[in-house]
Amino acid sequence: MSKEDVFVGAIDQGTSSSRFIIYDKSARPITSHQVEFTQFYPQAGWVEHDPMEILESVKVCVAKAVDKATADGFNVDKGLKAIGITNQRETTLVWSKSTGAPLHNAIVWMDVRTTSICRRLEKELSGGKGHFVDSCGLPISTYFSATKLLWLMENVDAVKEGIKKKDALFGTVDTWLIWNLTGGKDGGFHVTDVSNASRTMLMNLKTLDWDPATLKTLGIPGEILPKIVSNAEVIGNVATGWPIKGVQISGCLGDQHAAMLGQVCRKGEAKSTYGTGAFILLNTGDKVIKSNHGLLSTIAYKLGSKAQTNYALEGSVAIAGAAVQWLRDNLGIISSASDIEAMASQVENTGGVYFVPAFNGLFAPWWRDDARGIVIGITRYTTKAHIARAVLESMCFQVKDVVDSMQKDYGNDKKDGVLRVDGGATINNLLMQTQVWTNCTFFYF
Repeated sequence: MSKEDVFVGAIDQGTSSSRFIIYDKSARPITSHQVEFTQFYPQAGWVEHDPMEILESVKVCVAKAVDKATADGFNVDKGLKAIGITNQRETTLVWSKSTGAPLHNAIVWMDVRTTSICRRLEKELSGGKGHFVDSCGLPISTYFSATKLLWLMENVDAVKEGIKKKDALFGTVDTWLIWNLTGGKDGGFHVTDVSNASRTMLMNLKTLDWDPATLKTLGIPGEILPKIVSNAEVIGNVATGWPIKGVQISGCLGDQHAAMLGQVCRKGEAKSTYGTGAFILLNTGDKVIKSNHGLLSTIAYKLGSKAQTNYALEGSVAIAGAAVQWLRDNLGIISSASDIEAMASQVENTGGVYFVPAFNGLFAPWWRDDARGIVIGITRYTTKAHIARAVLESMCFQVKDVVDSMQKDYGNDKKDGVLRVDGGATINNLLMQTQVWTNCTFFYF
């Protein structure tokens, strides 16, 4: 292959790490760099990130990946034509328009500090938990950005003052990155894409714009919100101060929507991504399907400003791979995440042990933010291998719950078909075999 070629790059900003991957014109990755960043747990159930650390991690990844590619003889400085962004969704930031400084740490998608706000809204609003479902497809939940933004508006003086002075900007991680990549306080573009906007509880799924009635009901000022764009259009150019100055930013999708697109899920087809959590999306084509079984109606993707919008049913599982991290970091049962397969394989079954990883409540299809994790069935026969196997099974059972709900909502009870899988945990053969064992097959048209 000629090393004088055309390249594109992808920023992958996740819950626990950031990556930058460079691809050649045949979509083959030529190099990448990944950096983990700090997780903050101020209180039980609270999870935060430092927005500046996220930004720095992305900058380091870009610089290191470009250096690696250059060292390998690829003329990336000249050949890199565009970058795209994919990111952890729902995680909520507010920052100063004039200084560029965050007004608080980012509140991460799995954080449950807004439980009392959710209960208050459910009590006050006529539609209860489902009050906004008709417009945004989402129940009132700690999961989504709107309740996190309300918490910041009610509890952080710097945010209150910033809004009062019209100096505050709200965004999810994609918005924060794009604003900084395109100039920050010196003219950065304040935008988000339809997939990330669909996870805020503030966007109307039909109009693909912020819903005026929702903003009025929640008391959220529209001027702090970013402009909503499609998933595939030129947003702007990378500004001075970044290693790839002048390169176009030409695409942005939330991580799970990007996975669905990468898996080429057409109408009636689904994928499951096994990461920190597990996220199962079913492409429903150009129709919004309202769930009666605990799922979310959301955007799949919109590939251009004038392109057709594809919608999806989604089931979100809060804790999947994070449970393996818990075994490693909190209990010390394994020394690295990759050890769990060998340990779990030491036993043929869990010995009657079941694990429910409700560290921050349960998402789809139960939506119980008051649930907490349990391990049951422990006897003197139980070993750490049984617990390790129960952790793997817990991921599979949660995915099966979602898939069962999808079959009911989508109006098809066929048991044949495909569930496409991706994410770091899919290298675990026992996990994937167990997923098949739970009878988690899927249908497609």
